[in-house]
Amino acid sequence: MERSRFMKLGSKTLIYSRGHTHERGVGILFDLRTAKSLRSWCPISDRVVIAKLIAKPLNLGIIQVYALASDSEDVEVEKFYEEIEKGKGYTKSHDIMIVMGDFNAKVGDEREEDVVGPSGIWIVNGHGNRLIEWCQVNDFTITNTRYQNHPRRHWTWKSPVDRSRNKIDYILIQKGSETL
Repeated sequence: MERSRFMKLGSKTLIYSRGHTHERGVGILFDLRTAKSLRSWCPISDRVVIAKLIAKPLNLGIIQVYALASDSEDVEVEKFYEEIEKGKGYTKSHDIMIVMGDFNAKVGDEREEDVVGPSGIWIVNGHGNRLIEWCQVNDFTITNTRYQNHPRRHWTWKSPVDRSRNKIDYILIQKGSETL
């Protein structure tokens, strides 16, 4: 069973869910202003948590994720995507839905319909293929592949001794919501 918490940390608010070990866990940290808009939240698992925010013109559902390692079994990966689907079920169909976090996925830099833009990294891995497939089926776009960043801001992860860098963290939004 997962452990979940709502904590005030000075002017910040943290919601998180974790397992019994310190290997997993996912959370969202809100500043004071955004925390005032927090309507509800729900831990789905030790890898997925959802927050519902009151916003204008539409309310907002944020699903924060922490994916499995790239060598995980397919069954575990499918369970992870089922947990994201469960999180989507906590929102209303007219709410803006954002799914974000560490997907441990490399989605490449080749345009893939309206899902992947030109600013990914050149490599695609198994988790990347699965993320692209999920976005296609669920009508999401990977926003941080759509716009060019300064080279030093291109990477979302780097090794402790800065030997390698990757782009494995993404912000997904439902198609059509990008301009609201």
